[in-house]
Amino acid sequence: MSETEAMFAGDTSDQPPFCADDVDVVARHCLYQGFFRLEAIELRHRLFDGGWSQVMTREVHCRHDAVGVLLYDVERDTVVLVEQFRPGALDDEHSPWKLEIVAGLAEPGESAEDVARREALEEAGCEVGELFELHRYYPSPGACDEEVTLLCGLVDSRGLGGVHGLEEEHEDIRVHVVPFGRAMALLREGRLDNAMCLIGLHWLNAERASLRARR
Repeated sequence: MSETEAMFAGDTSDQPPFCADDVDVVARHCLYQGFFRLEAIELRHRLFDGGWSQVMTREVHCRHDAVGVLLYDVERDTVVLVEQFRPGALDDEHSPWKLEIVAGLAEPGESAEDVARREALEEAGCEVGELFELHRYYPSPGACDEEVTLLCGLVDSRGLGGVHGLEEEHEDIRVHVVPFGRAMALLREGRLDNAMCLIGLHWLNAERASLRARR
């Protein structure tokens, strides 16, 4: 039994799960190439009821894979968050400046752990100790090929703060060291409204006691 078949072992349907071989890519067209790429893909795929779909066109936003790292100070029970302007939130009713965890895009051949340590230094001036992988997920697979690796990194938050970021990348990033209780309150208030923060802090809420017991 394959790994995918095992995942659906309790399924009552007779049909094995679909995989990449059940998609027929007819053509790819580049619509835009900048820092990111936008493609129009002509394809057809197998149908659950049998046979194949009609050929359709789907636009896909092609991005580098991303890595997020939730920086947590076990000793002081604090979370390190960063605040920066986000153009995708330009029309947000509250503010296009968002509180987030440290994150960045992976370069070819770069491990998730290397990205996490590099971005922590660039965005928060922070050295990371032990790292834990939490999840890998697609934020928006209906329209984007980006896969995110989410980590938790243990840090010493003493002395952290100020404004960081790479000038050549037009980064203007303010660092906040937030008590865990306040971070969870911000989450409940809807102030931490991005997937990495939501997933990371819910994980930390479940695992925090075991992390602190290791001190």
